[in-house]
Amino acid sequence: MQCERCKALITEGEEKELHGQILCEDCYIDLLSPVKACDPWAVHSAKKFLEEQGNEPQLNQLQKEILELLHEQGPIDPDKLAEHLQLKKTDIERELASLRHMEKVRGGLRDGRRLVWIWDLD
Repeated sequence: MQCERCKALITEGEEKELHGQILCEDCYIDLLSPVKACDPWAVHSAKKFLEEQGNEPQLNQLQKEILELLHEQGPIDPDKLAEHLQLKKTDIERELASLRHMEKVRGGLRDGRRLVWIWDLD
């Protein structure tokens, strides 16, 4: 069986159905919990959590790699970032949203291109 969204092979019995589509677990979760980079409540929650943790964010290894790459290369297209780190687009978007909520990165259009960059370098 094949996921109708990403075309990945699905083991018999592992398929999920949503809105008439047969999906793998990853696509199913992505559709049920879409990424929201601009989420004021998530930013507030992240700030409160950081205050309780002594203002030192607890970044995972991938988030550290993203920040290192942005420090080295400057603003970068999220798709190119995903390609460089060999990640799916949905995975990089989820990590960037988390970093955005912690106010570590920001994004926007520059010269008509969608880019992300280090928060403090605006």
